[in-house]
Amino acid sequence: MRKILFLFLTLLSLTLASCGGSAASTSIDVTLTDFAFTPNEFTVPAGQEITLKVLNNGAVVHNFIIMKLGTSAGDAFDSEDEPNVFWSERDIPPGGDLSVTFTAPTEPGAYQVVCKTQGHIASGMIATLTVVASQ
Repeated sequence: MRKILFLFLTLLSLTLASCGGSAASTSIDVTLTDFAFTPNEFTVPAGQEITLKVLNNGAVVHNFIIMKLGTSAGDAFDSEDEPNVFWSERDIPPGGDLSVTFTAPTEPGAYQVVCKTQGHIASGMIATLTVVASQ
């Protein structure tokens, strides 16, 4: 009985640890390739200054655009999406890299990140910025 209880508690501990998700960070390191953000999920603390380090390994110009909470660029970014942009770093040339800072949104939630280069959203160049309450 003790072995079964020990096994159960061990498995429960491992399960709970894996459900914790990634910890919030004030640094985002991302590589842009044609049609992908790697990684494609970022977790940051609300209202904190975030350092974004970007490397464009793609063959074309890419962008890192954070949409406002509850908005989406749909299948293609156009002029109607401009008012829904929370923050953006645009026109990162092929082979280019940069390091910039921005202030994370103050409202926790999942924010869509897109590249506005034609055809990239439809091809899956989308990421998620998860903002969590600061502790």
